[in-house]
Amino acid sequence: MQMNSAVSFLIFFFVLPLVLADLQGCDASILIDPTKNNSSEKVAGPNQTIRGNNVIDKAKKSLEAACPLTVSCADIITLATRDAVALAGGPKYTVPTGRRDGLVSNPDDVNLPGPGISVSGALSSFTDKGLDINEMVTLLGAHTVGFAHCFFFSDRLSPPDPSMDPTLFAKLNKTCAKKASATVFLDQSTAFTFDNEFYNQILLKKGILRIDQELALDNSTASIVSGFASNEIGFQDSFAKAMVKLGSIEVLVGNAGEIRKSCRAFNKKKTGVF
Repeated sequence: MQMNSAVSFLIFFFVLPLVLADLQGCDASILIDPTKNNSSEKVAGPNQTIRGNNVIDKAKKSLEAACPLTVSCADIITLATRDAVALAGGPKYTVPTGRRDGLVSNPDDVNLPGPGISVSGALSSFTDKGLDINEMVTLLGAHTVGFAHCFFFSDRLSPPDPSMDPTLFAKLNKTCAKKASATVFLDQSTAFTFDNEFYNQILLKKGILRIDQELALDNSTASIVSGFASNEIGFQDSFAKAMVKLGSIEVLVGNAGEIRKSCRAFNKKKTGVF
């Protein structure tokens, strides 16, 4: 179960934020802790539900012990997500390395669209990053694992959303009535397996987030959803290609950025001795 929890964390909390957020690209800026004098992306509202950074911390600690200042936190995120997808039953794919970590983490830069966004609104966020509609539907398929807090979809419970399966509505309404911060799995069928069941679920009106359900209802995306629902290999191949492209968006390489000693803090600037 610990491995499955880590898988859910890595896929749900790093794959989508990195592509949807209006940030500097794949540079691990989301990992920086705020300090007394400086804020960071972690304190931005959309990022405050992110948990499990200790998974990345453990990997970084081991790497620093073996080869100091060699592997960036940005590469760790990318490689760990790749491995997590494979461990959960998803595709195995190769990703290039050599990314460097960013030197900026500003909460004002965070511009994550909410889960109630329309398909056209979501597509605008993806196309801003150079991703097309097929890649958007593919990457949102990462919701085949992971969970959501009730407050992310409360607008679908009151008033009742007619696009939601009545049985699912009753279940969610009961769970969320107890506590707004309660969580539910985004894939109500195979929550810990990276498969194409997410698409089958939304075709049955069992999507949790509004944007997920809208994928199956919107004319521009419905056929893509149906295609992935009936072709798991096709989905996994598409996901692998989309992930490679995602991991190459606006990366820092060469002498840009830095390789952090700790993923939670920028390296201390060296001062000259006179």
